[in-house]
Amino acid sequence: MTKNRENNVAREFDVFNDFEKFFDLSDDLFCVAGYDGYFRRINPAVSRLLEYSEEELFSRPINDFVYKSDKEITNSVRNELRNRIPLFNFENRYLTKSGKIVWLLWTSIPVEDDKLIFAVAKNITDKKELEQERNLLLKKLSEINNDYKQLSYSTVHDLRSPVNNMLSIFDLIETDSIDNDETLEFINLLKNTTNSLKESLNKYISVLNSKNQLDTEIEEIDFNSVLSEVLISINSLIENSNTTIIADFSVVKTVRFNKAYLKSIFLNLITNAIKYAKNDTLARITIRSEIKDNKTQLIITDNGIGFDLDKVKDKVFGLHQTFNNHIDSNGIGLYLVHNQLASLGGQITLDSKINEGASFTITFND
Repeated sequence: MTKNRENNVAREFDVFNDFEKFFDLSDDLFCVAGYDGYFRRINPAVSRLLEYSEEELFSRPINDFVYKSDKEITNSVRNELRNRIPLFNFENRYLTKSGKIVWLLWTSIPVEDDKLIFAVAKNITDKKELEQERNLLLKKLSEINNDYKQLSYSTVHDLRSPVNNMLSIFDLIETDSIDNDETLEFINLLKNTTNSLKESLNKYISVLNSKNQLDTEIEEIDFNSVLSEVLISINSLIENSNTTIIADFSVVKTVRFNKAYLKSIFLNLITNAIKYAKNDTLARITIRSEIKDNKTQLIITDNGIGFDLDKVKDKVFGLHQTFNNHIDSNGIGLYLVHNQLASLGGQITLDSKINEGASFTITFND
């Protein structure tokens, strides 16, 4: 019996030693504090983080080391601990000896009989700094978004006046006195294009308003009908560039989407294909619908100068990203297409090689 008792004592001593090692070696902050607000015991991690010696930490009230803005709330929760209410996930700031602010996440348990508080804290300063950076970034992005929203309103609003003036001029032209058929055709073409531009501007205003109301209209849209409207609006550009456009919507004729967005997508991708045609080759654009994994797709392919995907990678859909010296390059078109699709759960991908054209695959979330 005596030998068994000795073995038990030896095992208990080993366990105690293991606990002491755990206490001393842990990177978490372990401490025992009295109800009087002073440290009774701390592990080395506390001194390392706060940069004070044990003697300095034991000789002053704990609240002396708390960051001034957090002293009141810390006193309040300490009173709760004295009332035998355990504390979980409490965050406050401490000031180190060198003046740095550190964030700690506390779990504290009161022991009423001994008038002691056993506590462990994690250093969450890095996490808090990341959260602060994230919040600042979100604030900046929100400001940028509001700026672009205001710019969009201003641009659309400012364009409406000259467009209405142009339509007024067309109404003043006495076409009956014009005998030249080609001139009449040009006037009608300009008038139709201007009317189409006015309609687009009105729809863009409607879309902007609906975005503010988080209520972008989704409807069943006929691909061919929307494409026809776009092609009429840029008819002169297509004819002057001798561009060939071939559309095949036999696989899927319609999609549930926003009509103004779809027009913008067609307009940006088609005009880009014409703009970036190879100098020695007439532009040729094919547009077809597909079904993949039960999702409706549009594949828009051209035979233009293409992209070097090893260089552009994910930047191709970024704002103000330009990859050539074309005078009209502004890096907005593909950014708009990407965001219009993303806002409604769709996506766009690019397959391309230099001088071998580009193929955009649009997948709708219909």
